[in-house]
Amino acid sequence: MKVSLNWTRYINQKYGAAADPAPRGIDDLVDKIGAKLGAVDEVIDLGKRYKGVLAASLVSCHKHPTADNLTVCLIDDGDVVKKVKRNKDGYVQVVCGAPNVTPTLDVAWIPPGVAGLDVRNIKGVDSYGMLASPQELGIGDNSDGLLVIDEPVKPGTAFSKVYNLDDYIIDIENKMFTHRPDLFGMLGVAREIAGIQGQSFRSPNWYKAEASLPKASSRLLNLIAKNQIPKLVPRFCVLAMSDISVEPSPLWLQSYLARVGIKPINNIVDATNFLMYESGQPLHAYDYDKLKAKDQKSGVEMIVRAARKGESLTLLGGKKVNLAGGEVVIATREKIIGLGGVMGGAGAEVNEKTCNIILESGTFDMNLTRKTATTYGLFTDAATRFTKNQSPLQNSAVLSKTVEVIRELAGGRVSGKTYDLKLNRVSLPKPLSVEVGIIAVRLGMDFSPVKVKDLLENVEFKVDIKGSLLNIHIPFWRTDIAIAEDIVEEVGRLYGYDNLPQTLPSRSLAPARPDALLSFKSRLREVLVRAGGNEVLTYSFIDADLIKKAGQDVKAAFHIRNAQSPSLQYYRLSLVPSLLEKIHPNVKASYGAFGLFEIGKAHVRGVNDNEKLPAELDRLALVITEDAFKGASYFTAKAYTDFILTDQLAVSGISYQPLKRTLKLPAGWQEAATTFEPVRSAAIFAGREFVGLVGEPAMSLRTGLKLPERTAQLELDIAVLEELARPAAAYRPLDKYPTIEQDLCLKSPANLSYQQLSDFVKSKLDDVRRKTNINWQISPLDIYQRAGDYKFRQTTWHITFTHPGRTLTKPEASKIIDELALAAGKTLKAERI
Repeated sequence: MKVSLNWTRYINQKYGAAADPAPRGIDDLVDKIGAKLGAVDEVIDLGKRYKGVLAASLVSCHKHPTADNLTVCLIDDGDVVKKVKRNKDGYVQVVCGAPNVTPTLDVAWIPPGVAGLDVRNIKGVDSYGMLASPQELGIGDNSDGLLVIDEPVKPGTAFSKVYNLDDYIIDIENKMFTHRPDLFGMLGVAREIAGIQGQSFRSPNWYKAEASLPKASSRLLNLIAKNQIPKLVPRFCVLAMSDISVEPSPLWLQSYLARVGIKPINNIVDATNFLMYESGQPLHAYDYDKLKAKDQKSGVEMIVRAARKGESLTLLGGKKVNLAGGEVVIATREKIIGLGGVMGGAGAEVNEKTCNIILESGTFDMNLTRKTATTYGLFTDAATRFTKNQSPLQNSAVLSKTVEVIRELAGGRVSGKTYDLKLNRVSLPKPLSVEVGIIAVRLGMDFSPVKVKDLLENVEFKVDIKGSLLNIHIPFWRTDIAIAEDIVEEVGRLYGYDNLPQTLPSRSLAPARPDALLSFKSRLREVLVRAGGNEVLTYSFIDADLIKKAGQDVKAAFHIRNAQSPSLQYYRLSLVPSLLEKIHPNVKASYGAFGLFEIGKAHVRGVNDNEKLPAELDRLALVITEDAFKGASYFTAKAYTDFILTDQLAVSGISYQPLKRTLKLPAGWQEAATTFEPVRSAAIFAGREFVGLVGEPAMSLRTGLKLPERTAQLELDIAVLEELARPAAAYRPLDKYPTIEQDLCLKSPANLSYQQLSDFVKSKLDDVRRKTNINWQISPLDIYQRAGDYKFRQTTWHITFTHPGRTLTKPEASKIIDELALAAGKTLKAERI
């Protein structure tokens, strides 16, 4: 983005927007831009190009004595240049070949000694310097005629002063502004330059949201506009102007365009380019008469629509494109006249014969514009801006200002109906509420609400302070502001990151609280490794073929549209198929007996989805294969299940129900159940809580994956396990004081299981620990049932007591045992033996 420093001065002076953009010189400004706005690629001292070039007045002109195509001129430079030969009247002689040489013209003179020029003898006549053309001065492409100064000027005035060419062009890296559409216009840059220097900026009165389009003063032209794709073109403003005089633009306008790299064309095109570069909003002008339908009375019907495949368009510059279909195009009923957001067509180009024009100011979908520009290699100024998400709220204001400028440059008047076609969703940004404390935390420095208000209001935010809460109204041109962190970035940038204190934020050294789920998964890994399992990690993405082999419904799986591979197109519905897939390759590698387990995630469409995002269902899966199981494979899988759930996790109340088709399973487990053979598998419950599935692979998986006959599997719900599992034993140092050991034998009804008795004894001992801080350890010694006695059973435990702070006495231990036996008698009808 080329920034003209004098253009920002022009904005500030003309509209009273802000103070001098470089109060401390160009070097200081460039440093601030680099630190607070964007990387500076280059700084061009434009004034050097025009150093020594003067404004001069042609006093007389006569033909060269020996060359018909040359003219000998006398010029008045106000006696500014010394050491140059003059005639008796003080005028300087210059030989010129331009056809438009006429006395009384004010021209640009390059004296001898400037730009390497010297006194030259041209066919017998001395010429002191030269009179310059627009091309030689870098203003336009015209090299045939002299540049004629069209401003009142005193002879001898530096040419750069006449048109503010003592300028600096600051080239700022475009990608720094990718998220800042307003900075692709000089108005936005002038605002930011003021803001980063602590100056208050105010936009001109004409630049406001939802400005009204100018009213027509005649009905000479008949324009009809339609927008068939409002979602891709949320706003489209268009109007017609009649009685236009197309001429070269005044030099001040040409000079501003040329210094930022835009080629001057004519006053109409230059006006649209000038307003585009000033506001950041691209515009386009069409020749109305070239677009008129065959029926002259019908005028012009301008339609915004999607291109149809096979349509073609010849663009400005002569390039022809064949459209693939779907691009945004501007068309009449008969033909396409422009590629929306990118470039206009050659068939409606404005030239010196144009009398009536159509002006368009639209907003085009940024993603489609980028795709169109990339597809056809059309990286125009318009496309560059539309791909940055320009605000549609500025369209009418910029179009109205363009009409005003055209009236000044080319005359004319608005004629016929004006159109502002827009979606209802085109509205002002919603205010943001931000705690000033958030800014302080993010930037590492305390900012008062007033300080934040001043920084933001310098660049035309509106801020209301309510205690520590800032209610921030976002300017309509800032489409990049959406969350509180955007405000933090804005404050930091305007204040200056280099001004922030270089101190590290304070952080607590206290250890992070352990993640309960992560710790539980680590515990499960240890359990599975003790059981002989080998952990593997498989992809969460699988192909449709594996889903079908497992008997699962592909529609229940989330489909990945941009999958890296055809075999990774779907989220898996359960873990078991992914593990079973690894059995055959290992068997081929001569591993006959092994167990594979995985702790991973499954995803099922419609199960716990949050805003249509896949919910992560934590699962544990284990598959086992052996050369020879003892009995059916199902019982091997059940033995592993008992080891995991009962022995290691101490989950109580485990039961198994045959896996029938009619068995109701929780959401998300129906698809997992299809991977199990129903008659040789079971659902696992802990009381009424569903825990998982255990059994043998479904026949479709056996054949599809070439599984050995002796293969078993299980899949468990980790969330349920974490809730039901007894906490892992915590580390406790050895007791310092002596222990007291006693045995307890209870004669209980035979229908009471050992688990029930043991749980009761442990719960009573836990009560003792909570009340007295006495620790205990218990281990079973004996379970005995007398011959012929089927009603009762004797169970004996060895119990050890200790206290962390003192030595226990035998009576204290005996009292605990007595109370425990008494409670067992009342609750369980158990008698102490």
